Amino acid sequence: MKKMNFFSSWLVAALALASVPAEACTNFIVGKAASTDGSVMCSYSADDYGMFQYLCHYPAGKHPKGTMRKIFDWDTNCYHGEIPEAEETYNVIGNINEWQVTIGETTFGGREEMVDSTGILDYGSLIYVALQRSKTAREAIHVMTTLAETYGYNSEGETFTICDPNEAWIMEMMGCGAGSRQVVWVALRVPDDAICAHANQSRIRTFNVKDRDHVMASKNVVKFARSKGWYKGKDADFSFCDVYAAPDFGGRRYCEARVWTFFNHFSDDMSRYVDYAAGKKADAEPMPLWIVPNRKVSLTDMEQCMRDHYEGTPFALDSDIGGGIWQMPYRPTPLSFEVDGKKYFNERPVSTQQSGFVYVSQMRSWLPREIGGILWFGNDDANMVAFTPVYCCTTKAPHCYNTPGADALNFSYDNAYWVCNWVSNMVYPRYCQMFGSLQQVRDSLDASYLKQQPAVEAEAQRLYAESPQKAVDYLHGYTDRKAQEMLQSWQRLATYLIVKYNDMIVKPEKDGKFLRTPYGLAARPVRPGYPTNYARELIRQTGDKLAVPTE
Repeated sequence: MKKMNFFSSWLVAALALASVPAEACTNFIVGKAASTDGSVMCSYSADDYGMFQYLCHYPAGKHPKGTMRKIFDWDTNCYHGEIPEAEETYNVIGNINEWQVTIGETTFGGREEMVDSTGILDYGSLIYVALQRSKTAREAIHVMTTLAETYGYNSEGETFTICDPNEAWIMEMMGCGAGSRQVVWVALRVPDDAICAHANQSRIRTFNVKDRDHVMASKNVVKFARSKGWYKGKDADFSFCDVYAAPDFGGRRYCEARVWTFFNHFSDDMSRYVDYAAGKKADAEPMPLWIVPNRKVSLTDMEQCMRDHYEGTPFALDSDIGGGIWQMPYRPTPLSFEVDGKKYFNERPVSTQQSGFVYVSQMRSWLPREIGGILWFGNDDANMVAFTPVYCCTTKAPHCYNTPGADALNFSYDNAYWVCNWVSNMVYPRYCQMFGSLQQVRDSLDASYLKQQPAVEAEAQRLYAESPQKAVDYLHGYTDRKAQEMLQSWQRLATYLIVKYNDMIVKPEKDGKFLRTPYGLAARPVRPGYPTNYARELIRQTGDKLAVPTE
């Protein structure tokens, strides 16, 4: 979703998982030989301001020949036109389909003059149409590019993550200007032993079109740049990123820095790229598109990386008063601001308060496809929620993830987005005081899902041997129960937090129960006052103004 310097409208297509291009999104990718269990994994955080999100569902279907599909823009809900519907479409829950194909995205913008306002397909339509029509990542790439080349592409420059249980791909696409109904694109297969990432900045540079096993590209990908006078070198030296969407300061500091911090978790050599991610040295060495990690990456690693705030790095958010009294690792938006005529900026971490949803997709080739694909899903900022398991065979979104009547302006106690945001927004301003309580519930749920997974999937495989439909029904029920149990846990957490931390005090507990006096009243609360670091900064700024006079 959208890079910082390309602003877009808020949510309007209410039933879609990625209904609008947000101000910034993040994708991490792990090849099957780079993961601890041999699964292909990818993650996605859909971030925008005021964005309300559902978990979408598109049921499998058969369609008479000649059926047309209406396309509505994911940004504006504006009707763009129709395309022929496929005769058969596959079940899609969120951003994964019944064949375990997963597609995510981030928007990098690029050259504004390349947007084709007459194109029928926007990036969101391409994602969900492709998921409904594809059994593999390669097939999804073919569907997306063929549709865009036939009917035109209406969005800005986009990077797509496209994965299946065997392969992970990164693809970048741009239009060719208003009225062109053409696109330029290139897709590279991520090596099985590597990890990759993108975060609102074009990342594909040079590529070898002759390597057909690992590279796909439009025939005009270099030719179009030549026709515009943007490139005159050899085809082999052509860089998609540098020609069509060269990184500026924001593209590096706000966007590439998120890629840097992901790589930094699994590399001993990312210090050499700090200057590039910082965005302040024009000649700094760019980061590679992917790296071979120094250890295998687990599902838990991926979840933790989606919760990252640059902790322990040069970009950490805990070294100034921007996080307020209780030192939250979040900053107000917009990212840039002005003080006395001078411009400044905030860091933009992976985990951010404006997330509408986040997931880690796990795709496993050795299991029946109905069992192998899981979308570990959270309906808010990754740091503030548990990742509940949504199996790819799920045929209806859990009620808490698709609640009738709930939207951006209507709160519902039965809706995960609203209850999770309710809790998050209590914790944000008093982060170091309250986050531990949230973290305990979050991590307990995450651990319980992982502990149950082997037994759940063993039972699913037993049922599958009897009838695939029995396994589907079983996993659908499990998905629904876990989602509703998460919601109930968060409802309890919300009431617990207001009782324990009301009025900036902390009520004491023992063995999970609030303490009372011998006379039945609430025990005397603790008044923690300022955290030490903030108190020191307060006194530095106020001098002796608040000093208590000595006798």
